[in-house]
Amino acid sequence: MGIEIIKAKCTGCGLCLNECPVEAIRLVEGCAAIDEDVCTLCTACVSVCPYHAIRFEMPHMETPDLSAYQGVWVFAEQCRGSLHRVSFELLGEGRKLADARDTFLAAVLFGDGVTSLADELIARGADRVYLLDDPKVADFRDDLYGTALAALAAQQKPEIILAGATPVGRAFIPRVAAELRTGLTADCTELHIDAAGHLAQTRPAFGGNIMATIVTRRHRPQMATVRYKVMREAEAQAGRSGEVIAVSVPERSLVSRVKVVESIVREGIGVNLVDADIIVSGGGGLGNPENFALIQDLADALGGAVGATRSAVDKGWIDYANQIGQTGKTVCPKLYVAVGISGAIQHIVGMKTSEKLLAINRDPHAPIFRLADYGLVGDLFDILPKLTADIRRLRAAGRNPAEAFTS
Repeated sequence: MGIEIIKAKCTGCGLCLNECPVEAIRLVEGCAAIDEDVCTLCTACVSVCPYHAIRFEMPHMETPDLSAYQGVWVFAEQCRGSLHRVSFELLGEGRKLADARDTFLAAVLFGDGVTSLADELIARGADRVYLLDDPKVADFRDDLYGTALAALAAQQKPEIILAGATPVGRAFIPRVAAELRTGLTADCTELHIDAAGHLAQTRPAFGGNIMATIVTRRHRPQMATVRYKVMREAEAQAGRSGEVIAVSVPERSLVSRVKVVESIVREGIGVNLVDADIIVSGGGGLGNPENFALIQDLADALGGAVGATRSAVDKGWIDYANQIGQTGKTVCPKLYVAVGISGAIQHIVGMKTSEKLLAINRDPHAPIFRLADYGLVGDLFDILPKLTADIRRLRAAGRNPAEAFTS
């Protein structure tokens, strides 16, 4: 199966040679021949051949015995011995899925000297921790982590694998799905078990204008990456017991083509946007980049971070690191202040799990007001300086004005 040259039809015209992007085709005795070790099955040669002398057939894939797969796995992302908080969110959601499937919840932990982290994962809901504690996986490399996790999954046969839609998860989880020859839904915002027992994976599609729900009916494991800050963290339970299982994978799975020469930690400036309890965001209604100073003043008065819409970032008014939305960060603060933001679905996707929303906009019909817990209709250039001044006066008097919105 795959690409096949029908010699009786091939004239040796050479059109396919020029079309092949990886130079996998050559002429042998006046007939095209394909080097299967080089061919990527892109099928560019099939469409260009005027004599229909190249045939492509999808390789046959056997449907696995779905009953042989059990357990919900969460990839527990860690860096420098500290667990990423998305792991706790995944454990919270994974617990619900595991209970719905009447199965166990497992965390998969890679690293060097990270055994102590297993206790925290168990306290957060994991029944088992599959621990690969090895100097070879001390530093993240997508090829190494991908082959190692795929090898472990091939051994243990989990029904579901979840990972964070973080830079790490986005880098290596697709490789795992490809090696296991199964489906993957990226950037999910909701998960549940459907009536047939499949994992229903919901994510924004078509620029965030619709929410698509995807299922993997014929293959296992079912795999999804989940956006950070869209789900609640699992609460730690003191005294909870679980099993730590030291695992190994074949040596060939621990070979990487990448060598980490140096790792540099960039020190953050100000309040971390993703972890902030209060965020003040500005949109196109600010008019120009200089007016983001008003957003910064209010954020400073509240002790919060500054966010922005994609339109503000695309205009060059503020750095991409501040972007919130479908193509930016997902946040879940206690208070989100939307200033000059109309409420496009692409932005809403990134902040809809905020506990409280204060909207400030001159248009009383702006979609953002449909979601807002509090709304101020008027000119933001009049409202923001007065609001900031009032908040500073309250703080000077020893009061916390944010409590009025978050309590």
